[in-house]
Amino acid sequence: MCGIFGVFGHREAAKLTYFGLYALQHRGQESAGMAVSDGKEVREYRALGLVPEVFDEDILVKLPGHIAVGHVRYSTTGSTTIKNAQPFCVTHAGCTLALAHNGNLVNAHQIRSELEAQGSIFQTTMDSEVIVHLLAKAARKGIVEAIRETMGLIRGAYSVILLLPDRLIAFRDPYGFRPLCLGMVNGGYVVASETCALDLIQAQYLRDIEPGEILVIDEEGLHSYEGLKAEKQAHCIFEFIYFARPDSYIFGENVYVFRKRLGEGLAREKPLEVDFVMPFPDSGNYAAIGYARATGLPFEMGVIRNHYVGRTFIQPSAGMRDFSVRVKLNPVREILHGQKVAVVDDSLVRGTTSRTRVKAIREAGAHEVHMLISCPPIRYPCFYGIDFPTPGELIAAKHSVEEIRRYLELDSLHYLSLEGLIAAAGGDGGRFCLACFTGEYPVPVERGLRKDILEKR
Repeated sequence: MCGIFGVFGHREAAKLTYFGLYALQHRGQESAGMAVSDGKEVREYRALGLVPEVFDEDILVKLPGHIAVGHVRYSTTGSTTIKNAQPFCVTHAGCTLALAHNGNLVNAHQIRSELEAQGSIFQTTMDSEVIVHLLAKAARKGIVEAIRETMGLIRGAYSVILLLPDRLIAFRDPYGFRPLCLGMVNGGYVVASETCALDLIQAQYLRDIEPGEILVIDEEGLHSYEGLKAEKQAHCIFEFIYFARPDSYIFGENVYVFRKRLGEGLAREKPLEVDFVMPFPDSGNYAAIGYARATGLPFEMGVIRNHYVGRTFIQPSAGMRDFSVRVKLNPVREILHGQKVAVVDDSLVRGTTSRTRVKAIREAGAHEVHMLISCPPIRYPCFYGIDFPTPGELIAAKHSVEEIRRYLELDSLHYLSLEGLIAAAGGDGGRFCLACFTGEYPVPVERGLRKDILEKR
Protein backbone atom coordinates (compact mmCIF):
# COMPACT_ATOMS: atom_id res chain seq x y z
CA MET A 1 0.00 0.00 0.00
CA CYS A 2 1.05 3.53 -0.76
CA GLY A 3 -0.43 6.99 -0.99
CA ILE A 4 -0.04 9.19 -4.06
CA PHE A 5 -0.83 12.86 -4.63
CA GLY A 6 -0.42 15.21 -7.58
CA VAL A 7 -0.95 18.92 -8.31
CA PHE A 8 -1.22 20.86 -11.55
CA GLY A 9 -1.59 24.63 -11.89
CA HIS A 10 -0.89 25.88 -8.37
CA ARG A 11 2.07 28.16 -7.59
CA GLU A 12 2.63 26.42 -4.25
CA ALA A 13 2.49 22.89 -5.63
CA ALA A 14 5.20 21.56 -3.29
CA LYS A 15 3.45 22.86 -0.18
CA LEU A 16 0.08 21.45 -1.29
CA THR A 17 1.77 18.11 -1.96
CA TYR A 18 3.30 18.15 1.52
CA PHE A 19 -0.13 18.55 3.10
CA GLY A 20 -1.67 16.00 0.73
CA LEU A 21 0.94 13.42 1.71
CA TYR A 22 0.44 14.30 5.37
CA ALA A 23 -3.24 13.40 5.01
CA LEU A 24 -2.27 10.13 3.30
CA GLN A 25 0.38 9.14 5.87
CA HIS A 26 -1.76 6.19 7.01
CA ARG A 27 -1.14 4.57 3.61
CA GLY A 28 2.63 4.39 4.04
CA GLN A 29 5.17 5.19 6.73
CA GLU A 30 8.47 3.98 5.27
CA SER A 31 9.46 6.81 2.94
CA ALA A 32 8.15 10.03 1.45
CA GLY A 33 9.10 12.00 -1.62
CA MET A 34 8.00 14.48 -4.23
CA ALA A 35 9.02 15.79 -7.62
CA VAL A 36 8.14 19.35 -8.69
CA SER A 37 8.26 21.05 -12.10
CA ASP A 38 8.29 24.75 -12.97
CA GLY A 39 7.34 23.89 -16.55
CA LYS A 40 10.91 23.30 -17.68
CA GLU A 41 12.99 21.71 -14.91
CA VAL A 42 11.98 18.86 -12.58
CA ARG A 43 13.45 18.79 -9.07
CA GLU A 44 13.00 15.95 -6.62
CA TYR A 45 13.53 15.05 -2.98
CA ARG A 46 13.02 11.68 -1.29
CA ALA A 47 14.03 10.15 2.03
CA LEU A 48 13.12 7.40 4.46
CA GLY A 49 10.75 8.41 7.23
CA LEU A 50 7.43 10.13 7.85
CA VAL A 51 6.33 13.20 5.89
CA PRO A 52 7.21 15.80 8.60
CA GLU A 53 10.55 14.05 9.16
CA VAL A 54 11.45 14.10 5.47
CA PHE A 55 10.33 17.64 4.55
CA ASP A 56 10.75 21.05 6.14
CA GLU A 57 10.37 24.66 4.96
CA ASP A 58 13.95 24.86 3.68
CA ILE A 59 13.49 21.78 1.49
CA LEU A 60 10.12 22.89 0.12
CA VAL A 61 11.55 26.29 -0.87
CA LYS A 62 14.07 24.43 -3.05
CA LEU A 63 11.21 22.72 -4.94
CA PRO A 64 9.63 25.61 -6.90
CA GLY A 65 6.96 24.99 -9.50
CA HIS A 66 3.27 24.64 -10.29
CA ILE A 67 3.24 20.89 -11.05
CA ALA A 68 4.07 18.22 -8.47
CA VAL A 69 3.72 14.54 -7.66
CA GLY A 70 4.23 12.98 -4.23
CA HIS A 71 4.35 9.53 -2.67
CA VAL A 72 4.31 7.86 0.76
CA ARG A 73 5.44 4.25 0.69
CA TYR A 74 4.61 1.00 2.34
CA SER A 75 6.53 -1.69 0.51
CA THR A 76 4.64 -4.55 -1.11
CA THR A 77 7.38 -5.24 -3.69
CA GLY A 78 10.97 -4.32 -2.92
CA SER A 79 12.65 -3.66 0.42
CA THR A 80 12.71 -0.45 2.46
CA THR A 81 15.70 1.38 1.01
CA ILE A 82 16.18 4.89 -0.34
CA LYS A 83 16.62 3.56 -3.88
CA ASN A 84 13.07 2.14 -3.67
CA ALA A 85 11.53 5.41 -2.44
CA GLN A 86 9.23 7.21 -4.86
CA PRO A 87 8.48 9.19 -6.96
CA PHE A 88 10.79 7.33 -9.32
CA CYS A 89 12.49 9.92 -11.54
CA VAL A 90 14.28 9.27 -14.84
CA THR A 91 15.40 11.20 -17.90
CA HIS A 92 14.83 9.62 -21.30
CA ALA A 93 15.51 11.20 -24.68
CA GLY A 94 15.96 14.59 -23.01
CA CYS A 95 12.66 14.45 -21.11
CA THR A 96 12.45 14.00 -17.33
CA LEU A 97 9.50 12.18 -15.85
CA ALA A 98 8.54 11.16 -12.30
CA LEU A 99 6.21 8.30 -11.44
CA ALA A 100 4.26 7.55 -8.24
CA HIS A 101 2.54 4.15 -8.07
CA ASN A 102 0.03 2.67 -5.64
CA GLY A 103 -0.70 -1.03 -6.08
CA ASN A 104 1.14 -4.18 -7.06
CA LEU A 105 1.94 -5.70 -10.45
CA VAL A 106 1.63 -9.47 -10.60
CA ASN A 107 3.76 -9.96 -13.73
CA ALA A 108 6.61 -7.52 -13.00
CA HIS A 109 9.12 -10.36 -12.57
CA GLN A 110 8.36 -11.77 -16.00
CA ILE A 111 8.44 -8.38 -17.76
CA ARG A 112 11.65 -7.36 -16.02
CA SER A 113 13.40 -10.56 -17.09
CA GLU A 114 12.37 -9.93 -20.70
CA LEU A 115 13.53 -6.30 -20.59
CA GLU A 116 16.87 -7.22 -19.03
CA ALA A 117 17.41 -9.82 -21.75
CA GLN A 118 16.98 -6.97 -24.24
CA GLY A 119 19.59 -4.84 -22.45
CA SER A 120 17.55 -2.77 -19.99
CA ILE A 121 19.31 -1.79 -16.77
CA PHE A 122 17.25 -1.51 -13.58
CA GLN A 123 18.13 0.69 -10.62
CA THR A 124 15.63 -0.58 -8.03
CA THR A 125 13.79 -3.72 -6.91
CA MET A 126 10.36 -2.10 -7.28
CA ASP A 127 7.72 -3.39 -9.64
CA SER A 128 6.97 0.28 -10.43
CA GLU A 129 10.22 0.64 -12.38
CA VAL A 130 8.89 -1.81 -14.96
CA ILE A 131 6.22 0.75 -15.87
CA VAL A 132 8.86 3.41 -16.57
CA HIS A 133 10.89 1.09 -18.83
CA LEU A 134 7.80 0.15 -20.83
CA LEU A 135 6.82 3.81 -21.21
CA ALA A 136 10.31 4.62 -22.46
CA LYS A 137 10.21 1.81 -25.04
CA ALA A 138 7.00 3.19 -26.53
CA ALA A 139 7.80 6.91 -26.05
CA ARG A 140 8.13 7.59 -29.78
CA LYS A 141 4.37 6.95 -30.12
CA GLY A 142 3.48 9.80 -27.78
CA ILE A 143 2.82 9.62 -24.06
CA VAL A 144 -0.86 8.64 -24.22
CA GLU A 145 -0.24 5.80 -26.65
CA ALA A 146 2.82 4.73 -24.63
CA ILE A 147 0.65 4.50 -21.49
CA ARG A 148 -2.06 2.63 -23.38
CA GLU A 149 0.50 0.15 -24.71
CA THR A 150 2.01 -0.25 -21.23
CA MET A 151 -1.42 -0.91 -19.71
CA GLY A 152 -1.84 -3.73 -22.21
CA LEU A 153 1.33 -5.41 -20.93
CA ILE A 154 1.24 -4.97 -17.15
CA ARG A 155 -1.21 -6.89 -14.96
CA GLY A 156 -2.38 -6.26 -11.45
CA ALA A 157 -3.23 -3.19 -9.37
CA TYR A 158 -1.96 0.23 -10.33
CA SER A 159 -3.12 3.75 -9.64
CA VAL A 160 -0.39 5.95 -11.10
CA ILE A 161 0.41 9.66 -11.24
CA LEU A 162 3.00 10.61 -13.83
CA LEU A 163 4.70 14.02 -13.90
CA LEU A 164 6.28 15.44 -17.04
CA PRO A 165 7.84 18.92 -17.17
CA ASP A 166 4.66 20.48 -18.60
CA ARG A 167 1.81 18.20 -17.58
CA LEU A 168 0.42 15.73 -15.05
CA ILE A 169 -1.08 12.38 -16.04
CA ALA A 170 -3.11 9.94 -13.96
CA PHE A 171 -4.05 6.42 -15.00
CA ARG A 172 -5.66 3.50 -13.25
CA ASP A 173 -5.83 -0.25 -13.89
CA PRO A 174 -9.02 -1.43 -15.65
CA TYR A 175 -10.25 -3.28 -12.56
CA GLY A 176 -9.94 -0.21 -10.32
CA PHE A 177 -8.31 -2.07 -7.41
CA ARG A 178 -6.96 1.05 -5.68
CA PRO A 179 -8.81 4.36 -5.25
CA LEU A 180 -7.81 7.54 -7.11
CA CYS A 181 -9.76 10.79 -7.24
CA LEU A 182 -9.68 14.19 -8.94
CA GLY A 183 -10.24 17.56 -7.31
CA MET A 184 -9.86 21.28 -7.93
CA VAL A 185 -8.36 24.05 -5.79
CA ASN A 186 -7.87 27.73 -6.69
CA GLY A 187 -8.15 27.00 -10.40
CA GLY A 188 -5.64 24.14 -10.28
CA TYR A 189 -6.20 20.39 -10.25
CA VAL A 190 -5.23 17.77 -7.70
CA VAL A 191 -5.19 13.97 -7.90
CA ALA A 192 -5.08 11.85 -4.73
CA SER A 193 -5.47 8.33 -3.40
CA GLU A 194 -8.26 9.44 -1.05
CA THR A 195 -10.58 12.43 -0.65
CA CYS A 196 -9.27 13.11 2.87
CA ALA A 197 -6.22 14.65 1.15
CA LEU A 198 -8.51 16.98 -0.81
CA ASP A 199 -10.32 18.00 2.36
CA LEU A 200 -7.13 19.08 4.12
CA ILE A 201 -6.18 21.53 1.35
CA GLN A 202 -9.85 22.60 0.87
CA ALA A 203 -10.01 21.22 -2.64
CA GLN A 204 -13.35 20.43 -4.25
CA TYR A 205 -13.90 16.78 -5.12
CA LEU A 206 -14.82 16.46 -8.79
CA ARG A 207 -14.89 12.72 -9.51
CA ASP A 208 -12.91 9.49 -9.38
CA ILE A 209 -10.40 8.64 -12.07
CA GLU A 210 -12.26 5.83 -13.82
CA PRO A 211 -10.85 2.29 -13.99
CA GLY A 212 -8.85 2.00 -17.21
CA GLU A 213 -8.86 5.78 -17.78
CA ILE A 214 -5.87 7.92 -18.80
CA LEU A 215 -6.34 11.53 -17.65
CA VAL A 216 -3.95 14.20 -18.96
CA ILE A 217 -3.87 17.60 -17.23
CA ASP A 218 -2.09 20.45 -18.99
CA GLU A 219 -2.43 24.18 -19.59
CA GLU A 220 -5.51 23.56 -21.75
CA GLY A 221 -7.32 21.64 -18.99
CA LEU A 222 -8.44 18.01 -18.66
CA HIS A 223 -8.17 15.43 -21.45
CA SER A 224 -9.60 11.96 -20.84
CA TYR A 225 -8.61 8.93 -22.92
CA GLU A 226 -9.67 5.31 -22.83
CA GLY A 227 -6.73 3.18 -21.80
CA LEU A 228 -7.83 -0.39 -21.22
CA LYS A 229 -11.19 -1.97 -20.48
CA ALA A 230 -11.95 -4.92 -18.19
CA GLU A 231 -15.01 -7.13 -18.11
CA LYS A 232 -15.68 -6.21 -14.49
CA GLN A 233 -14.53 -3.98 -11.67
CA ALA A 234 -12.63 -5.31 -8.67
CA HIS A 235 -12.36 -2.58 -6.05
CA CYS A 236 -10.38 -3.77 -3.03
CA ILE A 237 -12.91 -4.41 -0.26
CA PHE A 238 -10.11 -4.22 2.31
CA GLU A 239 -9.80 -0.49 1.58
CA PHE A 240 -13.25 -0.16 3.16
CA ILE A 241 -12.64 -2.67 5.95
CA TYR A 242 -9.28 -1.40 7.15
CA PHE A 243 -7.02 0.71 5.05
CA ALA A 244 -8.71 3.92 3.91
CA ARG A 245 -9.26 6.75 6.36
CA PRO A 246 -12.83 6.77 7.73
CA ASP A 247 -13.43 10.34 6.55
CA SER A 248 -12.59 9.44 2.95
CA TYR A 249 -15.04 8.89 0.12
CA ILE A 250 -13.83 6.00 -2.07
CA PHE A 251 -15.46 3.77 -4.68
CA GLY A 252 -18.60 5.90 -4.43
CA GLU A 253 -19.11 5.62 -0.65
CA ASN A 254 -18.04 7.12 2.66
CA VAL A 255 -15.75 4.75 4.57
CA TYR A 256 -17.17 5.62 8.02
CA VAL A 257 -20.73 4.82 6.95
CA PHE A 258 -19.63 1.56 5.32
CA ARG A 259 -17.87 0.41 8.50
CA LYS A 260 -20.93 1.19 10.59
CA ARG A 261 -22.96 -1.06 8.28
CA LEU A 262 -20.45 -3.85 8.89
CA GLY A 263 -21.14 -3.54 12.63
CA GLU A 264 -24.88 -3.59 12.01
CA GLY A 265 -24.39 -6.79 10.02
CA LEU A 266 -22.55 -8.33 12.98
CA ALA A 267 -25.47 -7.39 15.22
CA ARG A 268 -27.89 -9.27 12.98
CA GLU A 269 -25.67 -12.34 12.83
CA LYS A 270 -24.41 -12.50 16.41
CA PRO A 271 -26.34 -10.60 19.09
CA LEU A 272 -24.61 -11.07 22.46
CA GLU A 273 -25.72 -10.77 26.09
CA VAL A 274 -22.89 -8.63 27.42
CA ASP A 275 -22.51 -5.53 29.59
CA PHE A 276 -21.12 -3.30 26.85
CA VAL A 277 -19.51 -3.12 23.42
CA MET A 278 -15.97 -1.84 22.95
CA PRO A 279 -13.62 -1.52 19.98
CA PHE A 280 -9.96 -2.14 19.59
CA PRO A 281 -9.22 1.47 18.64
CA ASP A 282 -8.98 2.91 16.17
CA SER A 283 -9.55 0.14 13.64
CA GLY A 284 -12.66 -1.27 15.30
CA ASN A 285 -14.31 2.02 16.29
CA TYR A 286 -16.85 2.42 13.53
CA ALA A 287 -18.03 -1.19 13.31
CA ALA A 288 -18.38 -1.14 17.11
CA ILE A 289 -20.57 1.97 16.89
CA GLY A 290 -22.76 0.20 14.35
CA TYR A 291 -22.99 -2.93 16.49
CA ALA A 292 -23.85 -1.01 19.67
CA ARG A 293 -26.48 1.09 17.94
CA ALA A 294 -28.12 -1.93 16.29
CA THR A 295 -28.22 -3.99 19.53
CA GLY A 296 -28.98 -1.15 21.94
CA LEU A 297 -25.96 -2.10 24.07
CA PRO A 298 -23.83 0.55 25.80
CA PHE A 299 -20.65 1.62 24.00
CA GLU A 300 -17.48 2.04 26.03
CA MET A 301 -13.80 2.62 25.32
CA GLY A 302 -12.39 -0.27 27.32
CA VAL A 303 -8.87 0.33 26.08
CA ILE A 304 -7.22 3.66 25.35
CA ARG A 305 -4.92 4.16 22.41
CA ASN A 306 -1.62 6.02 22.51
CA HIS A 307 -1.92 8.05 19.32
CA TYR A 308 1.80 8.69 19.14
CA VAL A 309 2.43 5.08 18.16
CA GLY A 310 2.13 4.06 14.50
CA ARG A 311 -0.35 1.57 13.09
CA THR A 312 0.82 -1.93 14.02
CA PHE A 313 -0.38 -3.53 10.78
CA ILE A 314 1.88 -1.49 8.54
CA GLN A 315 5.08 -1.73 10.54
CA PRO A 316 7.50 -3.60 8.28
CA SER A 317 9.00 -6.05 10.77
CA ALA A 318 7.49 -8.52 13.23
CA GLY A 319 9.70 -7.22 16.04
CA MET A 320 8.42 -3.68 15.65
CA ARG A 321 4.86 -4.96 15.42
CA ASP A 322 5.14 -6.81 18.74
CA PHE A 323 6.64 -3.75 20.42
CA SER A 324 3.81 -1.55 19.16
CA VAL A 325 1.19 -3.89 20.61
CA ARG A 326 2.64 -3.41 24.08
CA VAL A 327 2.74 0.38 23.96
CA LYS A 328 -0.23 1.16 21.75
CA LEU A 329 -3.30 0.17 23.82
CA ASN A 330 -3.85 0.36 27.58
CA PRO A 331 -6.89 -1.29 29.25
CA VAL A 332 -9.11 0.78 31.57
CA ARG A 333 -9.37 -1.48 34.62
CA GLU A 334 -12.24 0.44 36.23
CA ILE A 335 -14.37 -0.10 33.11
CA LEU A 336 -13.42 -3.73 32.47
CA HIS A 337 -13.29 -5.31 35.93
CA GLY A 338 -16.00 -7.95 36.41
CA GLN A 339 -17.68 -7.16 33.07
CA LYS A 340 -18.81 -9.22 30.11
CA VAL A 341 -17.51 -7.41 27.04
CA ALA A 342 -17.96 -7.67 23.29
CA VAL A 343 -14.78 -6.53 21.54
CA VAL A 344 -15.15 -5.42 17.92
CA ASP A 345 -12.25 -5.24 15.48
CA ASP A 346 -12.09 -4.85 11.74
CA SER A 347 -9.93 -7.86 10.86
CA LEU A 348 -7.83 -10.69 12.21
CA VAL A 349 -4.76 -11.29 10.06
CA ARG A 350 -1.95 -12.97 11.97
CA GLY A 351 -3.60 -13.28 15.38
CA THR A 352 -0.54 -12.40 17.46
CA THR A 353 -1.65 -8.82 18.10
CA SER A 354 -5.17 -9.81 19.12
CA ARG A 355 -3.89 -12.53 21.45
CA THR A 356 -1.78 -9.97 23.35
CA ARG A 357 -4.69 -7.53 23.55
CA VAL A 358 -7.18 -10.13 24.78
CA LYS A 359 -4.72 -11.22 27.44
CA ALA A 360 -4.43 -7.61 28.64
CA ILE A 361 -8.22 -7.30 28.89
CA ARG A 362 -8.39 -10.52 30.91
CA GLU A 363 -5.66 -9.26 33.23
CA ALA A 364 -7.64 -6.04 33.71
CA GLY A 365 -10.43 -8.15 35.26
CA ALA A 366 -12.92 -8.75 32.45
CA HIS A 367 -15.23 -11.65 33.36
CA GLU A 368 -16.01 -12.67 29.75
CA VAL A 369 -14.39 -11.57 26.48
CA HIS A 370 -16.25 -12.09 23.20
CA MET A 371 -14.78 -10.94 19.90
CA LEU A 372 -16.57 -9.84 16.74
CA ILE A 373 -14.65 -9.35 13.48
CA SER A 374 -16.28 -7.12 10.85
CA CYS A 375 -15.08 -9.16 7.87
CA PRO A 376 -14.90 -12.86 6.96
CA PRO A 377 -11.80 -14.96 7.76
CA ILE A 378 -8.80 -13.90 5.64
CA ARG A 379 -7.61 -17.24 4.23
CA TYR A 380 -5.80 -16.27 1.04
CA PRO A 381 -2.85 -13.97 0.29
CA CYS A 382 -3.27 -10.64 -1.50
CA PHE A 383 -1.16 -9.97 -4.59
CA TYR A 384 -2.63 -6.57 -5.38
CA GLY A 385 -1.06 -4.38 -2.72
CA ILE A 386 -2.13 -5.44 0.79
CA ASP A 387 0.80 -6.86 2.74
CA PHE A 388 -0.28 -10.34 3.76
CA PRO A 389 1.36 -12.16 0.87
CA THR A 390 1.88 -15.71 2.19
CA PRO A 391 -0.67 -18.19 3.59
CA GLY A 392 1.72 -18.94 6.44
CA GLU A 393 1.07 -15.48 7.88
CA LEU A 394 -2.71 -15.88 7.88
CA ILE A 395 -4.10 -17.55 10.98
CA ALA A 396 -7.43 -18.38 9.29
CA ALA A 397 -5.62 -20.17 6.44
CA LYS A 398 -4.37 -22.82 8.86
CA HIS A 399 -6.96 -22.94 11.65
CA SER A 400 -10.72 -23.22 12.12
CA VAL A 401 -12.70 -20.48 13.87
CA GLU A 402 -12.90 -22.67 16.98
CA GLU A 403 -9.13 -23.21 16.96
CA ILE A 404 -8.58 -19.47 16.64
CA ARG A 405 -11.01 -18.83 19.52
CA ARG A 406 -9.02 -21.16 21.75
CA TYR A 407 -5.71 -19.63 20.67
CA LEU A 408 -6.97 -16.15 21.51
CA GLU A 409 -8.51 -17.41 24.79
CA LEU A 410 -11.93 -15.98 23.99
CA ASP A 411 -15.35 -16.96 25.27
CA SER A 412 -16.68 -16.65 21.72
CA LEU A 413 -15.48 -15.51 18.31
CA HIS A 414 -17.61 -14.51 15.34
CA TYR A 415 -16.54 -13.31 11.91
CA LEU A 416 -18.97 -11.41 9.69
CA SER A 417 -20.12 -13.78 6.96
CA LEU A 418 -19.29 -13.18 3.31
CA GLU A 419 -23.03 -12.69 2.74
CA GLY A 420 -23.08 -10.07 5.49
CA LEU A 421 -20.11 -8.28 3.94
CA ILE A 422 -21.76 -8.22 0.52
CA ALA A 423 -25.01 -6.97 2.08
CA ALA A 424 -23.08 -4.07 3.63
CA ALA A 425 -21.76 -3.32 0.14
CA GLY A 426 -25.32 -2.86 -1.07
CA GLY A 427 -25.67 -6.43 -2.28
CA ASP A 428 -23.30 -5.86 -5.20
CA GLY A 429 -20.32 -8.05 -4.38
CA GLY A 430 -19.46 -8.28 -8.06
CA ARG A 431 -17.78 -4.86 -8.10
CA PHE A 432 -15.28 -5.79 -5.39
CA CYS A 433 -12.20 -7.96 -5.15
CA LEU A 434 -12.94 -10.58 -2.46
CA ALA A 435 -9.93 -12.79 -3.20
CA CYS A 436 -8.50 -12.66 0.34
CA PHE A 437 -11.71 -14.35 1.54
CA THR A 438 -12.61 -16.58 -1.41
CA GLY A 439 -9.33 -17.30 -3.23
CA GLU A 440 -10.94 -16.18 -6.51
CA TYR A 441 -8.40 -13.78 -8.03
CA PRO A 442 -9.70 -11.32 -10.66
CA VAL A 443 -6.24 -11.15 -12.27
CA PRO A 444 -4.31 -14.45 -12.44
CA VAL A 445 -1.02 -14.46 -10.54
CA GLU A 446 2.28 -16.19 -11.21
CA ARG A 447 3.00 -19.25 -9.11
CA GLY A 448 5.46 -18.47 -6.31
CA LEU A 449 4.86 -14.70 -6.43
CA ARG A 450 6.13 -13.03 -3.24
CA LYS A 451 7.07 -9.60 -1.92
CA ASP A 452 10.82 -10.00 -2.39
CA ILE A 453 10.72 -11.79 -5.74
CA LEU A 454 12.70 -9.04 -7.50
CA GLU A 455 15.43 -9.26 -4.87
CA LYS A 456 15.70 -13.07 -4.81
CA ARG A 457 16.16 -13.42 -8.57
